[in-house]
Order: sequence, then C-alpha cells, then structure tokens
Amino acid sequence: MAFLGGVPLAVAAAAPHQAAIVLIELGVIFLVLAGLGRLAARIGIPSVPLYLLAGLIMGKGGIFQVDAGEEFLSVGAQIGVVLLLLLLGLEYSPIDLKNGVRMTWQAGLLDIVANTAPGVAMGLILGWSPAASMLLGGVTYISSSGIIARLLDDFDRYANRETPVILSLLVMEDIAMAIFLPIVAVVLVGASIAQGAVAAGAAIGIVAVAFFISLRYSIQVSRVVHSHSRELLLLSVLGLAFLVAGLAEAAQVSAAVGAFLLGLTLSGQVADEMRSLLPPLRDVFGGIFFVFFGLSIDPRDLVPVLVPALILAVVTAVTKIATGAWAAARAGIGPKGRWRTGLSLIARGEFSIVIAGLGVAAGAQSMLGPLAAAYVLMLALAGSVLMRFADRIPVPRIIAGKPKQQPLGAP
Repeated sequence: MAFLGGVPLAVAAAAPHQAAIVLIELGVIFLVLAGLGRLAARIGIPSVPLYLLAGLIMGKGGIFQVDAGEEFLSVGAQIGVVLLLLLLGLEYSPIDLKNGVRMTWQAGLLDIVANTAPGVAMGLILGWSPAASMLLGGVTYISSSGIIARLLDDFDRYANRETPVILSLLVMEDIAMAIFLPIVAVVLVGASIAQGAVAAGAAIGIVAVAFFISLRYSIQVSRVVHSHSRELLLLSVLGLAFLVAGLAEAAQVSAAVGAFLLGLTLSGQVADEMRSLLPPLRDVFGGIFFVFFGLSIDPRDLVPVLVPALILAVVTAVTKIATGAWAAARAGIGPKGRWRTGLSLIARGEFSIVIAGLGVAAGAQSMLGPLAAAYVLMLALAGSVLMRFADRIPVPRIIAGKPKQQPLGAP
C-alpha cells in the first residue's frame, strides 16, 4: 500500500474531498440562516423559530440532509449556548441581581410549581417513567433566557420598568437549573437519592461561591481582564468563558449557568465593550445552536406528539403569563407592564432543548426529543410574536384588575 507521510494515499486523497463536503454544507447552512434572518426582519418576528424549522428541513427525514458538518455544528451549538448566556449575564450588575432576586423569590417558587407540574403530569399520563416525566417538567418549566434576552434587545425594552422583574425571574430559573441538572444526571444513571443530594449540594455550593465572587470581586476581575486592545479583550473574555463553562459542565452545574455567572462578574468598561463586541458572534453561533437541535429531530416523529405538545403549550403559556403578571404586580408595575411581563416569559428554547437532550442521550424516553422539539417550536414562535405585539393586544380584565369606583356624585 502506498503511503504519504505515514498516511495511506487513499485516506490522504479522501481527506480533501471530505473537507470540501463539510465546507459546502456549512456554506449552504449559513446562507439559509442569512436568508431566514432577512425574512424574519422583514415580517417583524425573531429569527429563532425559523432557525429551528431550518434544522428540521435539513436534518433526518428532511429535504437536505447534513452529515459531514454535523461535528462542527455540535461544537458550534455548545458555543452558541455559552455566548447567549454570557451576554445575558453582562446585562446585570451583581447588586441589581441581588435586589431583583430578593424582590421576586416568591414568584420564582410559584413559577417552579405552576410550570413544572403540567409537564410532569403529561409525562405520567403518557405512561412515561417518573424520571422521564421529571425531565418533561423541566422542559415546560424554564423560559428561554437566550430568546427573551435577544427580544428585549431587538424591541428596545431593556429600559422598561418591568424588565428587571423579567430578568430576575429568568435568573432564578437558571439557578434552579443549576440544581436540577445535576440531580437529573444522577437519576438517569440510576444512582441513589443520597448521591443526588450530594450532586445538588455541590451545585448549590459552586453557584454560591460564584455569586460571592461576583458581588465582592467583580471590579478586581474586570481590571485583570481589561485591555485597551479589542482583540486581546475579546480573546481574554472568550477564553475565560469557555474555561468557566467547561469547568461548570464537568461539575454538572451546566456550561450555560457557568457562562452566565462569568458575565455577571464582569463589570464596568469590560462589560460595556463586550456588549458591543459579542452580539455578532452570539447571533451566528446561537443560530447554529437552534439549527443543530432541529437537525437531530426527524420531522416524521413530530406527528404523534403534536396533540400533547399543543396541550402543554397552551397550558404553560397561561401559567407563565399568570406567574409573570403576579410578579410584576408585586413590584408595583402597572397593567400594561404586567401583561408585557407575562407574555415575555412564554418562549421556551435552549434549556428545554438541553434537558430533552439529556433524556434522549440516556435513553430515558425516545419521544422526549420530538415532544420537546414540537413544544419549543410552538412556544418560541408564539412567544416571540406575542412579545412583539404585546402593546397592541388588549390587557385581560383579570390582569388589569377591577377599575376604581368613582365617588358618588362624581362625573
């Protein structure tokens, strides 16, 4: 057999051909994303739901099947989650977060109960195991920090009075995920309750230490990271983000939570500059994340789960609106702001996908992936559209409250 540099000539000849296929597939994917992004901008909706649909079309059972570039897309999807949550963390200051969580912790507890219960109940009704049902409860519980943060920016709502309430609830959900994911990982491998408790305790400890560092040492960390060179600053922050996310993942806390906590720690000029440098990277890799999830789902598998997905979507949209409106009312927000808060929390996305992916990989329930995909597609699209037109939709009387009675004799 002929060799070239120790590599068989047949393999060496095949390598450029494989690289060409990968580049062609990636080129097609990026052009499709560009076209869908333009379409979304023209019709006034976010691009995320269209990216999910693109993944379904280009994946298993789709029109154009991607195989060669799948490994790159897998890594790109992980990078997308890290960047989405890193930028979300950069929008906070530690003090704002502390005050927000203190103000909304009761609503956060209501959020857990009201939005986890429908998923768990549906799983049990479908005859799934308790572990798979618990995973479905996680899917229905958590709103999409990535989608919502992006929409708040797209619709220029960061300055709204209700936005701190929305962000505080999202943070509490992400913290809950930092505890939930290690427990789920332990349950899926059949470990004991004690091992699950240890994993949850470790996760809480890591999150507590990260919060302590962000509250006490954010200025010092930012001073070390800062550079007058935008190139060096970007390299430093990205290096830290991937390192922290990887360590968090190794500790079963979730790479996304690790990235969020790093974003929270960076402050001042570093945070300001990164908010201008990172969005293009976030949008590209975030798009890859949603496409990659769609690629993993065969559209034919969605048909049997459309009815339970639709039921869950309607029920949990209502429970999210109720939770958000109640939290905003407790913060003294007016009826319009309460309505916008509730509608803003409807969208599900990255964490729901991550949770479903854990269950599918562990073999907990084969239909969990398709059901989560259908559910996320419905609520990512519905939540995005409702958030876009929130001010044009009349506020329901139950949220607006009873009108004040006029004194007798008043005009």
